[in-house]
This record gives sequence, structure tokens and C-alpha cells, in this order.
Amino acid sequence: MSKKITVKTYKTEILIIGGGTAGCYAALTIREKSNASVIIAEKANIKRSGCLAAGVNAINAYIVKGRTPRDYVEYATKDAAGIVRDDLLLTMSEGLNRVTKKLEDLGLVILKDENGEYVARGNRNIKINGENIKPILADAVDALENVTVLNRVAVTEYLVKDNQIYGALAIDTKENVLYEIHAKKVICATGGAAGLYRPNNPGFSRHKMWYPPFNTGAGYAMGILSGAEMTTFEMRFIALRCKDTIAPTGTIAQGVGAKQVNSIGEVYDDKYGNTTSERVYGTVRENLEGRGPCYLRTEGITQEQDRELLRAYLNMAPSQTLKWIESGKNPSEQNVEIEGTEPYIVGGHTASGYWVDTNRQTTIHGLYAAGDVAGGCPQKYVTGALVEGEIAANAVIEAIEKEKGKSENIDHIYSDTDFIRDKKKEIESILNRQDAIFTTEQLEEAMQKVMDTYAGGIGSHYQYNEKQLDLAEEKIEQIIKLSERLQAATMHELLFVYELRERLVVCQSVIAHLKARKETRWHSFAENLDYPNSSENWLRYVNSKRDDGELKIIYRDLVKRGETYEHSN
Repeated sequence: MSKKITVKTYKTEILIIGGGTAGCYAALTIREKSNASVIIAEKANIKRSGCLAAGVNAINAYIVKGRTPRDYVEYATKDAAGIVRDDLLLTMSEGLNRVTKKLEDLGLVILKDENGEYVARGNRNIKINGENIKPILADAVDALENVTVLNRVAVTEYLVKDNQIYGALAIDTKENVLYEIHAKKVICATGGAAGLYRPNNPGFSRHKMWYPPFNTGAGYAMGILSGAEMTTFEMRFIALRCKDTIAPTGTIAQGVGAKQVNSIGEVYDDKYGNTTSERVYGTVRENLEGRGPCYLRTEGITQEQDRELLRAYLNMAPSQTLKWIESGKNPSEQNVEIEGTEPYIVGGHTASGYWVDTNRQTTIHGLYAAGDVAGGCPQKYVTGALVEGEIAANAVIEAIEKEKGKSENIDHIYSDTDFIRDKKKEIESILNRQDAIFTTEQLEEAMQKVMDTYAGGIGSHYQYNEKQLDLAEEKIEQIIKLSERLQAATMHELLFVYELRERLVVCQSVIAHLKARKETRWHSFAENLDYPNSSENWLRYVNSKRDDGELKIIYRDLVKRGETYEHSN
């Protein structure tokens, strides 16, 4: 018996896509300042979804005593070698401490010293007990009135007409239901893109990675396919992690002051530079030149520091604590081997994402972006994502208030019924197909192999040249064609089909952006062998926009200190 899809329609004033950090805070802000109806569509369960699912042990973006928001802007600008939006960084930095206090008021435990001051970890970080940070946010959202959370509902595409958003389509991952959600305004707060490249631990352990494997770049892909302008996908993010466990290294480096050393004990931190990308690059070079493996030097730390590290990782990355215990040696008795991960596209650490104005509105009218999907504002981490959720929410509230009384905006119903009908047919076709040659998993592995080999993955030491990128582009297009014949037995399997398609769309943009920036501004993050040096001529943004199925590159001048950018379209 053939499977049929039921279409259910929702209507709301504000749709928030993604119930992670930015999405939750956007909902809290809306309810504090407005009575507007809100729907949050969350692919997983809001209680433990997003990057904060497992918790964190520090707030990595905070203005500590003696520092200013401008200091934070300068730090992030230097780390990104100048390719940032100064206006976005400043508006984000100015809100960091405000949202941190709000988190504490909601119940987050922030460590304090004998004087009642937050315990700092370095120049920008404070220590927290954050294993419950996501449930705290989720519980606060759950208590709100007129906010509906749709759990296990994955948004697959926007409803856009004449560059105006009218809502989105979503699939239920359990029931045979297609949701048609109409909204006056939409905030995209989905995650970045993991799983584009072959990971450190392929096969059975492929999901043991730095960034949540369930973040597939859905928000990016929907924006790309709808004609939104995107920015800086060539600034990939590669995390330096503990080998095999892929546990964070910052807790060791900052917590106990551990230096990066090679196999003969030489400290190589300063040899290559201390930006995020240079720390990865140095490790790659030391290994290539025969001085690996590389480590964080923990031998000789105190017993108290041993206990602190074991506790910290037990909360945040238990596999690392278990590795120490199983080896029979504490961190003070053995250095911690390190390696780089596969590349990710994530606007919370780099400048990749939607091209937005200072209100975080994208180039699609009525569509806003916050957190990992918002471009131009790197090093935002948890608190920066909260701030962007707040900024987008405030802008949405103001826009809705301005539009009240205009009759054409009262119903705001998407009128293209043919599009909805075609999407229903597409889903039913995938669910009822019997002649698929390849599985979703097989095509995903093929995609990751192509990206790893030809677009600067781990296997090619993060390096690439133009010829390789041409091959990557050609092969990804072939996989996209093959993906049109996939089948799914259940709605959960259907989700995997859409996630693969999302990743493939993002892969195309990553390849185009890597080709377009003809320099090496960030070692390892974008290591272009045809152009091994950086150039002042490339102090500009590489943006892109899909038009009639073709991805077109747009170069934009930097938004410098004291300047702001607002859309003119």
C-alpha cells in the first residue's frame, strides 16, 4: 500500500526555525516585549538540542573586568585576519554581559570568587557549571504563553515569493505529515554544517566529531536555494582537539596553561602564530615535517589540576576522562596528543553565513538570522548567539508593529498552492520508491570522500588548488543528480535524505567560495596552494547568491570601524 502524506497548516506571527541557543533566546525576548504568537520548529527535542545539548564548562565570550566590547571586536578581527563585519561584532559584544546575567537569573551556575566576582579564565572567558545550560533555556521557553514548540519537526524549505518570506515547509520525523507554516516574520536559528568532509573517525564512529553531527547546514541550504546572499563560506572552521576523543583543547590550554609541543618537546605555539587557524596549521606542519605527534604539554601539572581536568571533561567530554582512567595515567603523567578535525562551516566561530544588516535581517525581506547561521560575526560562541537572538527578536517585533494596520499584511498567506502540492508529491515519491540504486549513507560517504580529497580535507592536510576544486565541483554535481533517486521507508529516513541534500547544497557554495578567494588568508582554514600568500587586495568579503540555478560570486568592500551596513534592496 502506498504511503500518503497529510498536510497540516499552522499560522503564526513569528516562526523561529531551530530551538537551540539563539532560537530559545529569541523566543524569550519576544515574549518579554510583545504578545506576538510564536512557533518554534525544532528538528530534535528542544530540551537537549543544538550545540549546547551536552553542556559547556565556560562562557567563552564575556567582557571581563578591565576590558571593553571594543577589545573583543579587536580580538575577533585579528583572529579572522580582518574579514569581519565591525558593526555586527560591536553590537554583539555590547550585549554579552547582559545576556550572561540573564542566564544566571534563569538558574545557570556561574563560579564566583570570595568577592562575589565571576571567576575569569583568560581575557574573555568565565567559568560555569553548564551541564544543564540547555534544559535551563528550554524550561524558560516552556513556561512562556502563546509560544508553541513543535519538536521533531524539521524545516526543509522556505515559502518565498518575490523575495518576501511567508513561512516555511517542514516534515514530521515520526508521522507522515507535511507542515505548512505561515508566518509574518521568520528567524532562522539553525546550526552550521557538519558532515561535509570525511571525519577523523570514519565508519562506526563517524559521529564522534567536534561539531554536532545533526547540524547539517539546513538553514544555509534553504537560504541559498531561496536566493539569499551568503558570505564568507571559504572561512572554514577546523578545531584543534584531543586525538581520537575529539574533546576540547581550550580547557587544557587555558585551564592549566598547557603549551603545544612536538614529539621532541619543542614548544611551537609562537613559531606559526597564535590565531585559531595558526594553531591548527602549526600542528599540521610539525607532523608533515616529521616532528609529530603533537601534544598539549600537561606532564608536571599539579594533582589539583589533575582533578580539575578530570572533573571538567567528565561533564563536557566524558570520553577524554575515560581515556585517562583507562590508560592508568593522569594528565600530569602524560601529554595529551592533539589533531585537527575535518572542516566545518559555522558562523559562531568564523564569519560564514547569511549576509545580514545590523538588525540581522537577511537579503530576503522578513527573514532574519541569528547564531551559527548569521555571517560576518565570528567568535560569538554561546553568549554571542544569545545576543543575536535578542537583536533579531527586537527587530522582528518592531517590524510587525510598523506593519499593523496595513491590510495586505494581515493574513500574509502564501498563495502558491502548486508549490505545496509538488512538495507533497515529492515526499510521497521518495517514501514509495522501490528502485533506488544507492542508499543515503553511501552517497553521504561519497560526498565526504570528494570533499576530503579535492576540497581541502584532513586527507589532503587541508590544502587544495583550483584544479582540485574543479574536480570537487564536478563530482558533487554528480552526487546531487544521484540523490534525486533516493528512497526512504519512514519519515525518519526521509529526514536523512533531506539532510544529505542540504549538505550537498552547502558543499557547492563552499567550493565556489574557496575558488573565489585567490589567496591564503587563513592557513589550514583556506590553504590555497595556487595562491599561498595573503594579499591586501583581498581585504574584502566573498559573497554569493544563487540566481536561476547558478551560484554567482559577489565581492563587497569591508565594513570598517565606525561604519554600518544596511540593505539597500
